[in-house]
This record gives sequence, structure tokens and C-alpha cells, in this order.
Amino acid sequence: MSNDKCAMRLVGIEKHYGYVQALENVDFRVRHGEVVSLLGDNGAGKSTLLKVMSGAHRPTSGLIEVDGKRVSFHSPHDAAKVGIQMVYQDLALVEALDIATNLQLGEESLARFPWNLLGMLDRRKMQRDSLTQLERLGVRTAPPTRPVEMLSGGQRQVVAIARAAVRVLETHGRGVILMDEPTAALGYEQTQMVQQLIRRMADEGIAIVLVTHNLPLCFEVSDRVVVMNRGRKLADVRKDDTDRDSVVGWITGAKEERIDA
Repeated sequence: MSNDKCAMRLVGIEKHYGYVQALENVDFRVRHGEVVSLLGDNGAGKSTLLKVMSGAHRPTSGLIEVDGKRVSFHSPHDAAKVGIQMVYQDLALVEALDIATNLQLGEESLARFPWNLLGMLDRRKMQRDSLTQLERLGVRTAPPTRPVEMLSGGQRQVVAIARAAVRVLETHGRGVILMDEPTAALGYEQTQMVQQLIRRMADEGIAIVLVTHNLPLCFEVSDRVVVMNRGRKLADVRKDDTDRDSVVGWITGAKEERIDA
């Protein structure tokens, strides 16, 4: 695969915490419109790799490229500037505010002069924009005026993911969204909502990296599967070229390395 087709590419990534080596010579890539599931047991290094991609942690060595250009992240803000958004397990939503305000948190539309001098918001415009953005993503879980505290767990997860999608689509046209266990505390129907949104975002050209322990979700939405084991990448295969037994074998370390995607 040529570099210009990669939304994000990591080469030779290593991460040390004192004498502990969390990542060892990890290569990773994801294309625009591709969903890659990043799997592994606890302590395998997948969350550390996600933090390196999001700018939360700096690698000890190795390089990172976004759309073929080498980048260096000192913070998640640096990653966001080049179209990398992270959806954390705690969602980072303000429950007392409505969906529209949460979608545009930090990028709110100000009212016209002179009210903008007082910091007043144009809430009608924010609601209209949010409705347009949600319809583009096919999200119809609740009206934009509904407070987040009144939403179900699945609806909140959808709002958090939709916010990341809106930010990369509005500012970059496409980008990369990193997700850490998006369905960990959800039931079947709520998981289906998230699953459908992930595929719709990929159809919009967004590259998605998904850390999950949910193998059914992985095999439903992924194009490719990457398995980490003790800080090393043990497998990188197309989903259609493997099965659950093989993936479990890589996760546990019982199966030999396979890098052929």
C-alpha cells in the first residue's frame, strides 16, 4: 500500500516507561474509509498505541504520518489539528447541556453584534447546524434540544462518536477517529446503534481505529484486524481472511505471528 492512501501510518513505534517497554517496533496503518479493530488482552499495548496516535503520549522512537506527511504530536490538540479525534470511554459529554451544544462544544456559534460581545450564543443556528450534521450521519436518536442527561447509554455513545465525526468532516473533509471500547457498557440494541454509525462514518471516508474486546462487533464492522501481544503486533490480517478462533489464538499468544494485510 502506498503512503498516500494511508490516512495514518506509524512506523517502528516504541514506547518505554522507565525500564518497562510498552510498545516494541510497532508498524500500523489505516486508510480513509477503513475500519481497523485493534485487539489484545489487558496489557497487550493497544491502549498505549491508541494514546500515541491521539497525541496523549509521545513515542520513545518511531515516526507518525498523516496523509503521507510526517507529524509530531505534543498533545491531543496537535492531533486534532490534523484531523485526529479520540472518543474516550468516559465520552467527555456535559450532561446538563443539550445534544446541539455538546456537538459544538468549544466551537459554538456566537450571536450577532452586539450580543456576541457578551458571549451570547446563537442557539437556533447551533440547533439547525446540529440537525444537518446528524442527518448527514444518519443519526436520529433524539432531537438536538434534548439534554444529554435524558439520553440512554447508547444514545450518549452515539452523540460522542457523532461529535468526533462532525469535527473531522467539517474541518478536514475526512480524518481519523480513534475509539476506546465504544460498546463496553451497552446492551445489544444500543451496540447495534453504534455499529451502524461506525459503518456510516466509514462510508463518509473517515478512517476508524477501534479498540474493543467485543469480537462480534469486530467481525461485524471491521475491514481489517490487528492483534497486539505484550507490546508487539502479532497479527495484521483482513477480516475476511481469518476467523474468531485464529484471533483468540493471537490474543492469547497460542498462535504464531501473521502479518499479511
